[in-house]
Amino acid sequence: MGVRITSWNILHGMAIPPVSNTDGPHGAVENLATAMLKLDEQVHSDIYGFQEVDHFLPRSHSRPQMRDIAETLGASDWAMAPSIIGTPGEKWRPLRKDEPEIITNKSSHLELMHESYGVGIVSKVPVISWHRLNLGNSPIGMPLVVPGDETGKGRPRFIYVRDEPRVALAAVLENGWIVINTHLSFVPGFNFAQLGKIKRWAKELSAENNCRVVIMGDLNLPKNLPVLASDWISLVQENTYPSWGPKIQFDYILAQGLREGDYRPLNISPLGISDHHPLAVEILK
Repeated sequence: MGVRITSWNILHGMAIPPVSNTDGPHGAVENLATAMLKLDEQVHSDIYGFQEVDHFLPRSHSRPQMRDIAETLGASDWAMAPSIIGTPGEKWRPLRKDEPEIITNKSSHLELMHESYGVGIVSKVPVISWHRLNLGNSPIGMPLVVPGDETGKGRPRFIYVRDEPRVALAAVLENGWIVINTHLSFVPGFNFAQLGKIKRWAKELSAENNCRVVIMGDLNLPKNLPVLASDWISLVQENTYPSWGPKIQFDYILAQGLREGDYRPLNISPLGISDHHPLAVEILK
C-alpha cells in the first residue's frame, strides 16, 4: 500500500523572517496553522513527523502544537515525545521517571498540560500503538555556526550550545507501516551512534509488528552520511538548511528495500516558518 510521508523541523513555529510582535500570540498561532495548511495542500501526506516541537511553552504562546496541527489538518491521531521539560537554550531539565514519556490525543488533562519540548507525529492514518526510544545526550556541547540573519547575507557567527537529551518516537500504523521520527544530537560521532541505535530499534519493531519501517527527522548529519555502511537509502536528496537558501542537507527520510520507481520525492514551496525546509515523499508500493 502506498503512503505519503513528510518530515519537518518547525523551529517551534517561528516565522522566517521574523514577524513583528504587534501580531500578538494569536498571529503566531495563525502563522503556524497557515503554514500547515499550505504544506498539506502541496503534499497531502498521510503522516507528518515534526522536530523542535513546543508543548505549552511560553515562547510559543502556551499552545499544544501537535494537537493544534492535528486539528488544523483533520488528522485522527497525534503524539508528542518530550525530550526535556522547559525551553532548550534557556532553562530546562530532563524528564523525571514519573512524567509522561509520550503525550497523545488520549492523554489525561494533567499530562497534556506539561510544559515540554521534543518531537511529534501527526497521522491521518489510525495509529495502533506508540513507542519511544531514549537516545541520551552528548556530555559536552560545542560551538555551532549559525547564519547571521534570515536573508542569508549576514555574517555567520559561533554560539556555544549545550546538548539536550534526544528521543525517537515511533507510530505503528494501521496501514502496515511504522514511522520513526527523531531529532539527533549536533555533536559529530554521537549523532551517528544515535542513528545506529534507531536502526537496530527499527529492525526490532518491524519484526514484532510485521511492518515496513521509515526513519525520518533532523539527523544533523550532512552529505548523505545517514546511509553510510548500511542498506538504508535516502528517499529525498535535497538541501534543507537554512530554509531561505538551503546549502546543506540535515533532514532525511530513510527506508530499506526500495528501488527507483518505488518512490518519488514531493516538491514543497517556502512556507514562511522555520529555518529548515520540509521533505516529503510518496512511497508507491
